[in-house]
Amino acid sequence: MNTIFSSEITVRPDDIDLNNHVHNAKYLDYVQAGRYEQMRKDYKMPMEEFFEMGYNWVTSSAHIEWKRPLKLGDTAIVKTQMDSVNGAQCRVNFWIENKETGKLVSEGYFIYTMISIKSGRPVRISDEIANRYLI
Repeated sequence: MNTIFSSEITVRPDDIDLNNHVHNAKYLDYVQAGRYEQMRKDYKMPMEEFFEMGYNWVTSSAHIEWKRPLKLGDTAIVKTQMDSVNGAQCRVNFWIENKETGKLVSEGYFIYTMISIKSGRPVRISDEIANRYLI
């Protein structure tokens, strides 16, 4: 299996919904923020490097299961793992835990598609890129 990397995100007031817990859409934002940080810190291939090569990533699908809420002041531990690469797409698994309790609050996966910035069309993920991420 590939390495699981983690990032911390503190729940902010603007993350909270009318039920006094983190709004469901914010969990997806937390995963995106964690991945952005991990691309630089852990994979040593930040988004800027993709831009320089003329590539970008788009989210093709996302699956999330919510287990329990996060609340104001909680710290989310966002864990992600590159699962697989297939053509222009990769699957990234994720888990979000409450740092204080250690309990799982959500889990799921994203399917990302690498595209050409110039054409907007999908581009096959090269072996070089896959090898840097499948660690």
